[in-house]
Amino acid sequence: MSATMEMDKNILVLPDLPALLSGAADAAHAFVAAARPHVKARICSESGKVDRVLADVEQHVVHGFGWFAAYAEMLREVASWAASLDAQGSFGEIEALLAQLLFAEYGAQMLGGIPMNQGEVIRPTDLTDDLSTLDAPALRTLIRSGGGQAVKSAIAGHLVDARGRATLENCGLDEMFDMVRDQFFALSNEKVAPFAHEWHLKDELIPLQLVQELGEMGVFGMTIPEEFGGLGMGKTAMCVVSEELSRGWIGVGSLATRSEIAAELILTGGTAEQKAHWLPQIANAAILPTAVFTEPDTGSDLGALRTRATLADGEYRVSGNKTWITHAARADVMTLLVRTDPDTRNYSGLSMLIAPKQRGTVDVPFPTPGMSGGEIEAIGYRGMKEYEIGFDDFRVPAANLLGGVEGQGFKQLMATFESARIQTAARAIGVAQAALDIGLSYALDRKQFGRPIFDFPRVANKLAMMAAEIMGARQLTYFAARRKDEDKRCDLEAGMAKLIGARVAWAAADNALQIHGGNGFATEYQVSRLLADARILNIFEGAGEIQAQVIARRLLDEAN
Repeated sequence: MSATMEMDKNILVLPDLPALLSGAADAAHAFVAAARPHVKARICSESGKVDRVLADVEQHVVHGFGWFAAYAEMLREVASWAASLDAQGSFGEIEALLAQLLFAEYGAQMLGGIPMNQGEVIRPTDLTDDLSTLDAPALRTLIRSGGGQAVKSAIAGHLVDARGRATLENCGLDEMFDMVRDQFFALSNEKVAPFAHEWHLKDELIPLQLVQELGEMGVFGMTIPEEFGGLGMGKTAMCVVSEELSRGWIGVGSLATRSEIAAELILTGGTAEQKAHWLPQIANAAILPTAVFTEPDTGSDLGALRTRATLADGEYRVSGNKTWITHAARADVMTLLVRTDPDTRNYSGLSMLIAPKQRGTVDVPFPTPGMSGGEIEAIGYRGMKEYEIGFDDFRVPAANLLGGVEGQGFKQLMATFESARIQTAARAIGVAQAALDIGLSYALDRKQFGRPIFDFPRVANKLAMMAAEIMGARQLTYFAARRKDEDKRCDLEAGMAKLIGARVAWAAADNALQIHGGNGFATEYQVSRLLADARILNIFEGAGEIQAQVIARRLLDEAN
């Protein structure tokens, strides 16, 4: 540690910090509650219901309200985490400093404007003229005194001390989850991270040997109940595993995503026979699923889906086109969303099929009759490959209609979105953590003007802010996962975690590349891959704009 960092570690934590954090989080929530009727008044018809046309006209404000609500929820979860650790006597210096910095920065953004992306800022005065709730003493104190240079320098010093550890801070999970994290942190360091960049540069599929090893460890059956051959560990365990594998490479961290989606679809919507047949095979990785939902011209508008499935002679005959299908060639079965009622033009005519296919290769990706397709070359998120797929009289047994009743496909798919978005938030945390790891190592190794660039505050400050944002996104994600594990509705929390996590990953990767300077722009450096990988997180599983709208509409629809 440099002398500067050692000296700065003498400043430290604000008095009675847990109570201060709680008061500031309450102020953030009070602002959201106060702004809600003003936002709703701008988009409601005379009947008091949200008018879709007005909501589109006021999209900047509506989406911005979603961002403010997500910020407030994250601050509340961090405050709750701090209070819990404090009660246990384990709220240490680094936990306190990270919380202070996060509240200082995010509180200041709530006062001055939240960046929804690089060019769109939502300001509190866009929502309401009454900013009195943001003038709370606790929030003001943290903004003024919680995140100065001394705090950032102290965090940077702790980062050096914690190199090689799974996390910088106490994540607040119990011992079992810590053991799971340590196991997959070690595996990722040994079998993923050293090879990921070469796999990325060569655009290779993840080696089957690694896929099989992860299957033997239970990764693909992490959340599948034990009665169906899974581990039954729940979504919080899934988050920990996804985070650590994605820290090695998002491709490996995403391997289980399609298994998670398929299992959730079958668990929530399948017949007893379908559960008994498919779930054990998914759990032990005997089969690899893929999710086949998106079409070339529909994007997020699934109600406009066109791929048709017609029942004849005990089979569904499928025709149509799909795009951006991950791991499609290597998969053994598809969860395939189709339109079974040709007279509908909305969600009501959609059904989900469990569609077996032959496993393909790079040279012959789609050997199954009735299927064709080709690879979509992507700048990142490699290792499984993306494909366009065409179906022409592709056959699926009628018994493979999920749930045995037509017209339930959209409802069944919606039931998976909570888990999918929680898992995506966890992957985002893993990518952000990798950016912090790589940025820190480079900053310590790279010499300029006779000393490591880590010694320059503008470099160390970037790393400190990465650590604070990762901590905040992690706590929001764990909160959503806990709610899911408790069988509570969590679509709102899952969406918030995904929205913020994706932006945190992008910011971390971008700042890590900036620390590398010109070298970061060279493909031989790992950080170039991280930037490409991080960018997809704000698009799939609900683009940021869609995510913000869903959050806002849910809150506005609930408001009186």
